[in-house]
Amino acid sequence: MSTDLRAVIDDAPMRAFQWRAIAICVLLNVLDGFDVLVMAFTGRTVAQEWGLGGAELGLLLSAGLVGMAAGSLALAPVADRIGRRPVILIGLLVAGSGMLLSSLAPSAVALGALRVLTGFGVGGVLACSTTIATEYAARRWRPLAVGLVGIGYAGGATLGGLLAVTMIEAFGWRAVFLTGGLATLAAVPVVLLALPESLQFLLTRRPAGALDRVNRLLAGLRAPTLSELPPPVAGAAAAGGGFRALLAPGVRPTTLRLWALFFLIMAGFYVVTSWTPTLLVEAGLSESQGLTGGTLLNLGGIFGTLLLGLLAARWALRTVLTGYLLATGLLLAVFLPALGWLALAFSIGIVIGVVVNGCVGGMYALTATAYDDGIRATGVGAAIGIGRIGAVVAPTAAGALLDAGWTPNALYLGCAVLFALGAAVLLTFRPAVAPAPAAGLQ
Repeated sequence: MSTDLRAVIDDAPMRAFQWRAIAICVLLNVLDGFDVLVMAFTGRTVAQEWGLGGAELGLLLSAGLVGMAAGSLALAPVADRIGRRPVILIGLLVAGSGMLLSSLAPSAVALGALRVLTGFGVGGVLACSTTIATEYAARRWRPLAVGLVGIGYAGGATLGGLLAVTMIEAFGWRAVFLTGGLATLAAVPVVLLALPESLQFLLTRRPAGALDRVNRLLAGLRAPTLSELPPPVAGAAAAGGGFRALLAPGVRPTTLRLWALFFLIMAGFYVVTSWTPTLLVEAGLSESQGLTGGTLLNLGGIFGTLLLGLLAARWALRTVLTGYLLATGLLLAVFLPALGWLALAFSIGIVIGVVVNGCVGGMYALTATAYDDGIRATGVGAAIGIGRIGAVVAPTAAGALLDAGWTPNALYLGCAVLFALGAAVLLTFRPAVAPAPAAGLQ
């Protein structure tokens, strides 16, 4: 993109058109959070119905994450070739169908397969919605925009917990999946009618009718229209270059550190968010108290990503994210020992939700601003995919460790170590593109 056109978004005031695009991305992440983490709140009921052990439940909790890894890795490079918007539509159709069919699953094996299918669609949606939110936000507000998208994910997870508490007893766990599937499919017309394609994508890849589409977007941004597209810029050839572009000599150090960070943070995040309701029951609370604790943790996450975005608009994102990682590790270490004072423990759980969700939102912001336009969706998708490997391995391992005699407190301490290691890796991180001082990425 030419310097003048980049300034239309980077340096100009935020327009209603941009906020609408970001709001739709937030809505998409609400659905993603619901679809992915609904298993955490229905898992104990499902396990009781089918007589599943801890390791088997761990596999079910991880199945959606396997699909997310595959979807992120497979669909994100496609988005850099055909556009972010078509991939979001494909992802919504796949995820919504997977949720609807999950409500009819006759066995744990069938449910696990459908969770993989659901996760595949979610992986594509998540990578592309994060990318669009990043690309339509002004430079100063970019971390906040990604933080708002993260709020959607935590909000969807919270909604899943609230629905599970109220619906499982009255209608059974299948009703929760049915509700999620219908809501996900209902988002398809919203995207068709209101979500714009990425301006950067249109200028970089230049699909048929690109000039008319760019001018419609510029009108929404209250910017002058063009008589012809500007000349391609350096780096445009890398668009659609796939994963090889992420490992080019000038980009490789950034990519490898991002992959390590995503692996560590996602491993810890999904053990905490997927297992907390069950672990609280294992630690001596009632089932309703366990669901309440898990819901409060996700409720805290709504504020965590918003707070991180506001802080990153003022201070360096890397500094803010490092503080979040260290705070997460410390709070996880004291969470279960505080259960003797339930109000205190639940309060700590809310704060854990604030910082642990902020860690994930911060990673999305860091990744989406670390790559050039032509490989941004691929870079975000690859990082999400690598992160989901950790997210798959860790919850499954947690179930096996519980069966082997580990205590819930020992599992939380292990997660604390993962976040501390993430902070150490982050201290060595530098983006592959040089950010402007106002971007908050120094």
